[in-house]
Amino acid sequence: MKGLDISRKYYEEFAADAIRSEFSHLLPYLAIGLCGPGSECLGYDDEISKDHDFEPGFCIFIPDEDRVSRRDAFLLQRFYDKLPKEYEGLRRSLVAPAGGPRRGVIRTADFLLARTGTQTLPLSAEQWLRIPEQSLLEAVNGEIWFDGLGEMTALRSYLSEMPEDIRLKKLASYLLLAAQSGQYNYSRCLAHGEKGAARLAAAEFVSSATHVLMLLHGRYTPYYKWAFRALRECEPIAADRLEEILEGDAGGASLERPAEDPSSGSDAADTSPDNTANLIEEVSSYIISLLQEQSLTKATCGDLEKHAYSVNDRIEDGFLRNSDIFAGLNG
Repeated sequence: MKGLDISRKYYEEFAADAIRSEFSHLLPYLAIGLCGPGSECLGYDDEISKDHDFEPGFCIFIPDEDRVSRRDAFLLQRFYDKLPKEYEGLRRSLVAPAGGPRRGVIRTADFLLARTGTQTLPLSAEQWLRIPEQSLLEAVNGEIWFDGLGEMTALRSYLSEMPEDIRLKKLASYLLLAAQSGQYNYSRCLAHGEKGAARLAAAEFVSSATHVLMLLHGRYTPYYKWAFRALRECEPIAADRLEEILEGDAGGASLERPAEDPSSGSDAADTSPDNTANLIEEVSSYIISLLQEQSLTKATCGDLEKHAYSVNDRIEDGFLRNSDIFAGLNG
């Protein structure tokens, strides 16, 4: 059973009725569910995930002290602490994980602060650019099973999709970084005899290309250990190609897809001695085709750098458009 299912079952079996009876006066202000850090909130958990920071539990989100007092918050937390310590073969930890408590009673403003650096919405363009995408994903992942006030639902809805100008700035930033690391610095490092630096450049290209592909699908890139898992959900062949770049492997399905079937491809990959450079160009060409499909670029060449500046030119906000093209990397 997946972690989200375990948590909801735990809540419904031990807490739902008790909260409705013992804290009925607070129900209009509570939001209950499971979201935030942890593979279970993404639905990516498996048996290996259970070796740390994995437990039966849930979150009780409460608004400001004007509506839910410190005393009520204390009583809610005491109620939560008395819930069964073991369930479905899992044991609740008595030690808070790194980064602070993930379960139990949490002020909505504190949850927002931990994810975005602010306790209030809406966000400015500068704030949007500064927030790491993995933090935004932690704010909107998982499930909310009950929301009496609607505050948590509204927060998650607002953060679920970044403004288009922000997406374009981030795209431009990562496109330029991909161009510099993959199409330029990788081969130059090899020419200098710096094989280690070349592998670092290839890894930087993979990271940047992953962000680009996720942004093109309107999705946030999760913490690095889940990035390929998320990418495979929308771009399985591209994910395989990027893995080959990291591994230095050759072979696999081509990213050149027939127009009538965008999910297929069977052409053999190039197997030249330095296939990594060929793979970088293949992924770059594929990214350019996606940019063109979404009408995000006017450039017609194979140079990702020129497409980066073309994407940046589409930004409507003048200040954001004219800011450093790498401003989208702050998060």
